Amino acid sequence: MLGLKEKYHKEVAPKLKEKFGYKSIAAAPRLKKVVVNTSFGRLVSGKTKQEAANDYKNILEDLAIITGQKPVLTEARKSISAFKIREGAPVGAMVTLRKRKMYDILERLIHIVLPRTRDFAGLKPESVDREGNLTIGIKEQIVFPEISAERAKKLFGLEITVVSSAGNREEGLELFKSLGFPIKNNA
Repeated sequence: MLGLKEKYHKEVAPKLKEKFGYKSIAAAPRLKKVVVNTSFGRLVSGKTKQEAANDYKNILEDLAIITGQKPVLTEARKSISAFKIREGAPVGAMVTLRKRKMYDILERLIHIVLPRTRDFAGLKPESVDREGNLTIGIKEQIVFPEISAERAKKLFGLEITVVSSAGNREEGLELFKSLGFPIKNNA
C-alpha cells in the first residue's frame, strides 16, 4: 500500500493533470497544510481560574498527543460580555501541520479515525469550500487511537481543515476523492 505522499506523486497528480488539462504536473492541486483546531468555550465556562487552567492543560496534552506537535493557545480578540469572555482570555487551541506530520495525520484520519466514528457514512461534498479546502468536524477526541477513553479526562471536539492549492471547489473535491477521503457521491 502506498503512503499518501507517494500516492499523490504517482497516481493523483498525473490524473488531475489529465482531467483538468494542466500544462505541467506542478500545476496540479496539492495539499499545503492541515490545521487542527478546538475551542474551550462550554468546557470552562463558569469555572474558577484554577479549574479552567487544569482543563486547558488536559486538552492541550491530548491535542499534542494526537498531532505530535505542541498546540498554540488562541486568545479572544475582544471582550464579549454575553459569553463572559475577556479580551486576551484563552478560548481555544490550534496546531498547524505541514510535510511529514501532515501526511501522517491524514493517513490516520482516512484509514483509522473516520471509520471508527459512530454512524459514519462518508464526508459530505459540501465539506469542501469554494477555495477547495476540506473541513471535517470530529465530536470526540477519543476516536483517535492514541487517546484511550479511560485516560481522557475531558471530551472535546476537533475541527480539522485540510488546506489545498486547488483553485476551486471542483478541483479540491477531485483531489480529496483521488487521495482516498471517503466523500459521498451526489445521488
